[in-house]
Parts: sequence; structure tokens; C-alpha cells
Amino acid sequence: MTNQVIEPISEKMKNLDELICFFKKSSDYHHFSPIHKEDEIEISYYRTLVNQETLNQYVIPVFQYVEGKHPQLEDLMRHLPFNDMELTTDLATIEKKITGGFIMIRLLKNRSKVLMVNVRDNKSGYRQSNETDNEFSVIGPKIGFVENLDTNIGLIRHKLTDSRAVFKEITIGNMSKTRVCLLYLEGITNPEYVNTAIQRLESFSLDVVFDSSLVDQIISDNGNSPFPQFLSTERVDRVTFAVINGQVAILADGSPYVFTGPSSLNDFFISPEDYYMPWVVGSFFRIIRLLGVVFSLFASAMYVALMTYHFEVIPDGLIGPLISARAFVPFTPLLEVIFLEITIEVLREAGARLPTKIGSTLGVVGGIVIGQAAVEAALTSNILLIIVALSALTSFTTPIFKMSNTVRLLRFPIILAAACWGGLGILIMFILILGHLMKLESLGSPYLAPFYPTRPKYWADTIIRPSYRWTWKRNGTIRPIQDVRYVPKSQENPDHEK
Repeated sequence: MTNQVIEPISEKMKNLDELICFFKKSSDYHHFSPIHKEDEIEISYYRTLVNQETLNQYVIPVFQYVEGKHPQLEDLMRHLPFNDMELTTDLATIEKKITGGFIMIRLLKNRSKVLMVNVRDNKSGYRQSNETDNEFSVIGPKIGFVENLDTNIGLIRHKLTDSRAVFKEITIGNMSKTRVCLLYLEGITNPEYVNTAIQRLESFSLDVVFDSSLVDQIISDNGNSPFPQFLSTERVDRVTFAVINGQVAILADGSPYVFTGPSSLNDFFISPEDYYMPWVVGSFFRIIRLLGVVFSLFASAMYVALMTYHFEVIPDGLIGPLISARAFVPFTPLLEVIFLEITIEVLREAGARLPTKIGSTLGVVGGIVIGQAAVEAALTSNILLIIVALSALTSFTTPIFKMSNTVRLLRFPIILAAACWGGLGILIMFILILGHLMKLESLGSPYLAPFYPTRPKYWADTIIRPSYRWTWKRNGTIRPIQDVRYVPKSQENPDHEK
């Protein structure tokens, strides 16, 4: 065994004939002559990659027109109605293009020089529906991305009709040759983030890029952190909002998810719907969301700490119900909590893997049946069942699925620390998590910004969603070149119009 990267087939071939012989090993490789003189012109391609209708309608008639005139490849280029064509003798270029959906045209009397024409089928195998499945929107647009890169770029172009929007394409994947696109706004996005993202994209090697989440993990600042350092979304409006604020967005062909950065911790708890409602209502739901995450992290651990070490802080009115609820439970509070938490996670994972209708039924019916049976069998108390169920529900209030997974994961070490040291253990885990977040970065930008480093003037759109009268500046923590988003026309402050 060797550690060398597999070389392209073209580098092992001496000439084009040997390369074509290798192509013919695949049953979907097709070659034929479009004219009666079969020893003059040959067309070859992978029929699973090209658009057969385009080939028959626009390519074949050209050969019927030039039949009997002994055409050259240059003559064919003038008659073929395509923009993406190339004359080449390079075997590596031929291999790359023919596996990318090009057809190869060659004159048999000149066997080394060929004409490559792009007849790629861009729609085959991709879904036509582009509604957001995992980030459902009650208010606002429901347009989401699909698995086709060109379609996704078009969706953003329709929303962001500004010539400053730059899409820089990079090819990643030794075997997949996946097209990855970096989006930023020229003159607004800080060039430091653009250059950092491009450098990281070009510096790693991968065989096949199955999804943008692979790219997300590889270019992250800290690959060992449970916290996502890029915000991944399938919503067009969220990506557009991030880009106009000075962030970069990265799209990958074959993935319906786009990730943006640099991202802060606060970005993962902001929903686009916050901006589609009055600012008072949007702020209320954002605060509810943040409080729900805090409850999800510490509720079960607090139960373990109180029932194990801190009976004295329990109110007198709750001591009686707690004692009666745990009177016949044979397990310690730690085992009781771990049993219920793992049961909830198993139900959630099983529901996610089953078909939609069956999965939703399993989640509701299974949770009720198992929970009721566990209480009646004295395996757990009904009070803890309520706490764990609420913890699971509040973890789902997080708009971004990856951050929701992180919240559920962090509950377990906090619970174990509470079982070992009580309230002190919870405090220790909180300090460790906070210290990790203070060191974490996204594309070199602080993860806890604008709270650490402390920048009070950028606290406007964090915990509270302010009125549009006060959001006319971009977030200064990511240092955009131009910080003014728009000029508010307010009667109360007419100086802004000047």
C-alpha cells in the first residue's frame, strides 16, 4: 500500500486511442459516426451525462449539413450553436471534459486533435421542488435551494440583483471534481474573509464531496469543537441576508445546503421570521428561543443536583410531591435521568430515519406509551418525565439543526458533572463551555462577538430584534468595508436623509 493520491487515467495513457479504449469499458460510453462515411467523423460521449435531446436537435443536423464537404474541426465550431467548445490534444483535458458531460468529436484522419462540446444534462436526477423541508417558514418566502449549483446561483441572483455579487468557482474532489462556489459582495465583504475562505478551500484534498457539510467541517477553524462554526441553511432569504451583511457564502454542487461565515453563536438562534413580524413580537420569540436553550441545557442536570446534593434549597411545597414521586423508583437520580434522556434520543433518531408519516406517529405514540409505562413501572418519576420532555421540546426551538444537535449533546456531560459535584459541577461545566466558546473562531472572527470581545455598540440586533429604524448599519464585528446598509427615512431623525 502507498500513501500517494491516485493519478488520473489520462496520465497513464500514451495516446488518445488508449484512453478511448479505457472509456469503452463502461457500458454507458457511446460512440458513432453521424454521417454515412463511418471512417471520417466519430462522436463519443457518456450517454448518462449528456442531454440526448440537445444532441439530436442541435448537433446531428450540423453534420448532415456539412456531409460530403470534408469539414475540419474549425468548420464544425463555426456551425455548432454552442458557446462552451474547445479544440484540444491534451489527454487530461479530454478526460476531465468527457466525464463532465461533454461530447468528443474527432476526425479519424487526425486522431490526436478533438473538439469538445458541452452538451451536459444539468437537470437529470435533480428534484424540481425547492420548498424548505427542515427550515419551514410560517411567514415569509418558502423558497429553498436544490442539489443543482447553477439553479442555486440563479435563485440568489433573482433575490440579489446587484453586480457587486461575485461568485468564484473552485473545483474540489480528486474523483468527484465537485464545483464549489464562493459568494461575496465586492466592496462590502472584508477581503480577509474572502482570501481565508479561498485559501482553505484550495488547501485540502478529498476524494468525493458528497455534501457541503463535508466542506464545512474541513475548513472550520476548530474541527474538534461540537459547535458548528458555519451557519448551514437551505433558505435563500437567510443566505441573502448574511451576504448583504458582509459574510461569505459557500455553495457546493449536489447539496441543497449553503453555509455562511464568519458566524457568531448568536446567529444560530436568529430566525428569518423574526424580521417578518413586528419587532416587539420578533424580539419576544427570540428571547423565548434563547431561554428554551438554557432550560434544555441545565434542567435535567439541576434535577440531578437537587435530588442528590441540595435538598435544602427545594421549596417546602415541592418536597412532598418529589418524595412521593420517587418513593418506589429503584434507581439513583443519575441513572433515572440518563435512562429517559437516551430514550428520548432513540425515539428522535428512529423517527428521523423512518418515512415521514410513520416517523411522526412513532414520535408521538411511542413517547406517550413509553413514558406512561415507565412511570407506572416505577422506572422513573412523573416529575422527571415532564422535565426531560420539556428539555427535548425546547432543544427543537433552535432554528439551525446542527446547533440543536450540539445542545442535546452537551446535556450529557453537564448531567454527569451534576451527579459528581452537584451545583458546583454544573458551574464547572458552564465555565468550561464558556471558555471554549471564548477561544472559538469562525474564519478568524470571534465566535462570541459582539459579547466577547465586548462591543456594546453592536448589541443592537442580538438578543433583541430592533426596529428597522435602528438596523441601518451592518454588524461591525465582521469589519465590513462599507458599514451602511440603507439610509432610514425617519421623520423623527431627518438628518439620516442627508
